[in-house]
Amino acid sequence: MGSAYPGGRLTAPEARPLHVSGRKLLARGKARAALSRNESHMKLAATIVGAAILLAPVPASADCQIGDARLEEAILSKPELRAPENRQTVRDLRSLRDAALTLWSYGRHADCERLLGNIRELIAGPSMAKLGGNDEEEAEQQLAAREPKAQRGAALGRRSEKDAKPLMTIEELAPGLRADEIIGAEVRSSDDKIVGEVRNIVLGTKDRRDYAIVASGGFFTPGKESLVVQIRSLQVSQERASFFLRITEAAAKIVPHMPDQDYKWLSDDAWRTRNDALFAPR
Repeated sequence: MGSAYPGGRLTAPEARPLHVSGRKLLARGKARAALSRNESHMKLAATIVGAAILLAPVPASADCQIGDARLEEAILSKPELRAPENRQTVRDLRSLRDAALTLWSYGRHADCERLLGNIRELIAGPSMAKLGGNDEEEAEQQLAAREPKAQRGAALGRRSEKDAKPLMTIEELAPGLRADEIIGAEVRSSDDKIVGEVRNIVLGTKDRRDYAIVASGGFFTPGKESLVVQIRSLQVSQERASFFLRITEAAAKIVPHMPDQDYKWLSDDAWRTRNDALFAPR
């Protein structure tokens, strides 16, 4: 279901008409309670009531309908969701919708419907940026829990086995590489040791140099210890399970890391040229 390299889009099933539900009245009641607590939020509460009426959850059904989230309709109708500062919010909402699709694909229709209900509540409620806590230490612990638990050089692969198939270049792949096949994939050195994990890709540069951002520090947390590798410089196993650098693990340890996390290095042609040469085929 992943998007095709270099890009693509997952389209949700067509939305069903919304059913009339008693939950609309509950949404109104919650909004009125918010008004009584703080009159200064009258305008916001009125907006929430209107959105809740439009996007009220439908009763759980035997077959969860992804279109019932009405996410794309909300993005189209709410200018604030299309604002540049809310791009991450939209990405988060779409990630939740994709998670609902995953639950549906495993037959967990009730769980899928509950997740769609959460999406509708987030759309109808106050700005997501205002939700949650601000405990930075707790946030760091939560983020750490989602990182892969494999360290650099921790596992030797199977390239030395007699039946190991030759590696392929990206250009040799047929059909082509999908984004979901490379993002999250492990990256190994030429001596078959884990170097990191692809956590992002950069496509569509003017000079057609597309990049994989390989997180290589600690538990592969993306950030300062990331490597920038031209995608065409990578090799891949025929099963597409692992990607390989053309340098050893020892050489990878001394390669300069991504100079900034704001991707300003994309405008530094001199740095990119020097960096690309480190990973180029010999």
